Amino acid sequence: MRVFPVRDPFQRSQVAIAALFCSLGFQYATWASRIPAVKADLGLTAAEVGVLLMAAGIGAVASFPLVPVLMRRLGSARLALLSALCLTLLLLALALAPDYPVALLVMVADGVFVGCLNVAMNAQGTALETRYTRNTMARLHATFSAGSLLAALLASGMNAVTSSVAAHFGVAAVVLVLLVALARPGLLEDETPAAEKDAEKDKEKESTSRTGWSLPSRVTLWMCCAMAFGTVTEGAMNDWSALYLREVAKATAELAPMGIAVFSGMMVLARLFADGWRSRWGDGRVVLFGSALAAAGLAFALLSGGVAAALVGFACVGLGCAAVTPCVYVAAAKQGSEALALVAAMGTTGLLAGPPLIGFVASSSSLVWGLGVVAAAAVVVSLCSTRIQWTPVSG
Repeated sequence: MRVFPVRDPFQRSQVAIAALFCSLGFQYATWASRIPAVKADLGLTAAEVGVLLMAAGIGAVASFPLVPVLMRRLGSARLALLSALCLTLLLLALALAPDYPVALLVMVADGVFVGCLNVAMNAQGTALETRYTRNTMARLHATFSAGSLLAALLASGMNAVTSSVAAHFGVAAVVLVLLVALARPGLLEDETPAAEKDAEKDKEKESTSRTGWSLPSRVTLWMCCAMAFGTVTEGAMNDWSALYLREVAKATAELAPMGIAVFSGMMVLARLFADGWRSRWGDGRVVLFGSALAAAGLAFALLSGGVAAALVGFACVGLGCAAVTPCVYVAAAKQGSEALALVAAMGTTGLLAGPPLIGFVASSSSLVWGLGVVAAAAVVVSLCSTRIQWTPVSG
């Protein structure tokens, strides 16, 4: 039986790569949705839960030197499939973890394979755009959010049926295996980017180490900066918007979660249309004006105060940030696997460093100033976008 009835090769590969993005969002949201249950099962304190969450981020950052080696040896398609299957097994391992040290090891390993899958699937997305000269990366990133939504719905349904984490994760593992089966036939073979070919020719230069690693180029460093501050901006809305609405804007308890809903909904909606914007105006302008919109919208919310202004500002952040990470991933992938791995690691670093930085500023002054840092981060992304080599608009 053929898995893919789709005859158009672009659509076939698009569906396959979208399945990878969906699987990563689904796997992440599945275990994140059961953190309270894992905390209760293992008898963890709040501090231990924080360390458990940080372990996944540490694993993702630690995967940086490993990913380019695996990309060269396995190719992005095989690395993506292997990583997705390992993440499925790690989900089951977390459900069966007998104690806290084992759970920590599982989460570190989870972070490593998340880092591998993140780089491999974005490399696949870039290869798809390059091969068919059609923009699709923003839609692919939208399927990551769709996977998270699917996981949240499954978690809600499973909670209504059983409190067993093992049963929930067992059903989730079946879904992940089906997504991997959907992805496998349509993935693309790698073509070495021009930037990586040039790097191979220059291996004898002084900037190259014994392991074949070279110092990142100036353009790559600008991409790293844009990705780090972009993920700070994006992640802050999930971490702090509800608290801002409740404590600063004085929203009701029922209305406070609407900050996350407005931001996430606008981001998903924008990503469905962002590829058209990229084709019309180019990645550079989309990132430049999008991050500027996010900064201006959030600044408006903070200066105006009130619930309505906050929701408008959070919507502007979702709209403006929607295409930032997809565009930067595309630009990094065209520089080679090492650049892509470094940029992806910096994105994880931004997600890790952002919340404590905002919390430190908020505790020293106020949450308004803490979110002011987020607005400033969006301005930095806008400035970085002027220093990155973007693909010219075709036609």
